[in-house]
Amino acid sequence: MPSEALAMAARQRPQFNYRLSGLPYRSIEETIAVLDAKATTRSVRAGLEIVSEGRRCAQFFVVVEGIGMRYRVLRDGQRQVLNLVLPGDLPGIPSCFFETALYSIRSLTPMVLLPVSVARLIALFETHPRAAAKLLCGFAAESAVNAERLITLGRRSATERIAHFLLELFTRLQTLGLTQDHSFRVPLTQEMLSDALGLSIPYVNRVLHKLREEGLVRIKDQVVFIDNPEELEALADFEDDYLTPLSIAELAAEIA
Repeated sequence: MPSEALAMAARQRPQFNYRLSGLPYRSIEETIAVLDAKATTRSVRAGLEIVSEGRRCAQFFVVVEGIGMRYRVLRDGQRQVLNLVLPGDLPGIPSCFFETALYSIRSLTPMVLLPVSVARLIALFETHPRAAAKLLCGFAAESAVNAERLITLGRRSATERIAHFLLELFTRLQTLGLTQDHSFRVPLTQEMLSDALGLSIPYVNRVLHKLREEGLVRIKDQVVFIDNPEELEALADFEDDYLTPLSIAELAAEIA
């Protein structure tokens, strides 16, 4: 295992719990060892396109540090934000399984990434089947998040959409140890919320103003403050079950 990759990972991020983000191990060091012993981490600046829609994507990445955005730009120039990419996520999946990338991924903050080849991922099923199974659980978790977003866009009101999105983001970041009390820092703009939730920017602005006036949510200097979690959860009909997949041990116990 390359010492430079481990040294960079150890220097630049705290020890996180990666369970909800799909990583199969408790630390980046162990993930590097299993996924690709020859890989070295890669630092990227904010605003860099990591994966480009329509171009070949022959690898995926483990996010060691930082936040990115997965999105697609439509023919008329409109952008649909699919989700935010957080530490422990695996951007480049599923695009690496197709001829060209289905979506683009851009760094919103400086990021540290571990590139992993598709060949290495496929080899896991023979060399480390349990690790491969854990990665499959991570893919299933991401599918659950995408399904919940579809429900949000199809059946929730504008206020419920924004409340649900912020609670989901808070829950994911809290699991990674990246929240403080009931607040979190993320480069979230009204334009991004608009593009993620199918709302106009003025409408997003009105909803955020309403939530602030009701003492539920404040956003200031890229910090989101959830002032009344219980009422916000009730408003959004938010339950975090879809963010907590069973572990491999739990699944194995059910089979036994």
